[in-house]
Amino acid sequence: MARKLELLAPAKNLAFGMEAINHGADAVYIGGPSFGARAAAGNSIDDISQLVKHAHRYHAKVLVALNTILKDSELESARTLIHQLYDAGADALIVQDLGILKLDLPPIALHASTQLDNRTPEKVRFLDQVGFSRVVLARELSLEQIKAISLQTDVELEFFIHGALCVSYSGQCYISHAVTGRSANRGECAQLCRVPCTLENKQGEVIAKDQHLLSLKDMNQSDNLALLADAGITSFKIEGRLKDLSYVKNVTAWYRQKLDLIMDGRPDWQKASAGRCRYTFTPQTEKTFNRGGTDYFLHERQQQITSFQTPKFTGESAGSVKRVGDKWIELNSLVHFNNGDGICFFNKKNELVGLRVNRAEDNKLWFAEPVRGLVSGTQLFRNHDQSFEKLLEKKSAERQIRVSMLLGDDPSGLKLTLIDEQGIQADAVIELAKEPASQPERAIQTVTEQLMKLGNTLFYASDVTLNWSQPWFIPASQVNQLRRMAVEALEQARAFAYERPQTKSRDEMAVFPEQQLTYLGNVYNRLAADFYKTHGVGVVAPAYELNQETNEVSLMITKHCLRYSFEQCPKEHGPGFKPDPLVLKMGKETFRLKFDCKRCEMHVLGKLAR
Repeated sequence: MARKLELLAPAKNLAFGMEAINHGADAVYIGGPSFGARAAAGNSIDDISQLVKHAHRYHAKVLVALNTILKDSELESARTLIHQLYDAGADALIVQDLGILKLDLPPIALHASTQLDNRTPEKVRFLDQVGFSRVVLARELSLEQIKAISLQTDVELEFFIHGALCVSYSGQCYISHAVTGRSANRGECAQLCRVPCTLENKQGEVIAKDQHLLSLKDMNQSDNLALLADAGITSFKIEGRLKDLSYVKNVTAWYRQKLDLIMDGRPDWQKASAGRCRYTFTPQTEKTFNRGGTDYFLHERQQQITSFQTPKFTGESAGSVKRVGDKWIELNSLVHFNNGDGICFFNKKNELVGLRVNRAEDNKLWFAEPVRGLVSGTQLFRNHDQSFEKLLEKKSAERQIRVSMLLGDDPSGLKLTLIDEQGIQADAVIELAKEPASQPERAIQTVTEQLMKLGNTLFYASDVTLNWSQPWFIPASQVNQLRRMAVEALEQARAFAYERPQTKSRDEMAVFPEQQLTYLGNVYNRLAADFYKTHGVGVVAPAYELNQETNEVSLMITKHCLRYSFEQCPKEHGPGFKPDPLVLKMGKETFRLKFDCKRCEMHVLGKLAR
């Protein structure tokens, strides 16, 4: 049986979710009214219900992110919300807080959020045993680590393939809470990893000043999709519940085409939903927000994973400045510019400066204000392509399901059978006093053309078979009526055939792979503590957000290593090399860095701010 591969896209809201489906997503993930890891991307139950109805027409799924850690006082509200989401038709919950498993839940499928720090076969196997049907793996895993997890477990595996990268292991970042009181595990991350920092050694010598030293490039696994599928990945996830609509459309379409292409040559793989997409634009991921691309640690450690210069979107290279006037510049460039384009450049202070093009004529650009900071030879970038964005502002995709049409005789008249690409079938019959067509060939052509006019329906016809005893004369109005009846019947049959994933059984005797949990376990409520104790954990420390860790602790644990970035890695230098201790300064805050070379990890150490 062919393995289904799922393209999973983000949905900030109902409109974004519907467009993600229209542009080829097999599933979307969206936040509910509360408890999602993006507090700024909440949605009503009614909106989720509407999104479910749209997605299920294509047998696509809607996953709801309920992936923050919960206070004791929030548990009952979470339980009520989960029942509401199930009643709204949601296909699965994405969960971080394992206290949720102790609630009275409806039979909804559970997915283990990447916030649970899913890096080992033992952890993933445990999550499978306690009822999760899918586990979202840590972004830092290599291809070999993914293969090892897949070979040692039976659960579905999901992996991020595109979008922003958290520098810390997900769920293991506390720097935002320590400094600002805003917890990433509560959906309120202050994104301190994107602010400028200074790196110094113990003598106070500056190694790097005012650079974005914790800022990473964005994930882009475009070239590794087949490798990931072979390694055991089932769901390919695009990050971006806070991104704009053009990002969702463009990136979803890009990966839809990529996945379709690799599945064409692999009969053992198939799409997880139905429908073919046609686009009014050519997907180009470089056109929408990104910090440059990296496949991160998929092929082990590499240098080019960071975006130290800026955490902003610089866009595509647009040539260099040739001449500068008062409100205009002339470029050496092969790019075709448009009125309204956005361009940017780095000034002498290495700050990113943006400009909006007022008027473009060939390689000469005019602006509304005088140009400052630009000199001959400056490299320019275009981070807003007005022409491309205008294409995406309009209807930019159509998704339809392939059907075969069979018209045949019926005792009372004629019967039309529709069979869709998933093998779902529906019939419609129309009463008709049969009269032989006076022009048989013309009748065959006319009936075929009328049947294929599926227009704005969910379907398109790949073929029409006329299996009648002889060509009959059929008025066009009756052909149209028969087609409409068959289409309606097929929509109903598809709705009836859709099977929502169900929750898995739980092994209450499963043993958690650790006997003690520190604050890194993110245990924020009594039910989470009870859960871990039920599964063999003897000591359960409270979550960092409960403010009981007042000493210096790891506020970030990351595979990104500043020693490695600045050529001070002991593994690279060999025996005898002794690197200096390092500190990271972020505004008024100073953090000591600790390096675990055995695990190839960097720890950012600090204390809870008063």
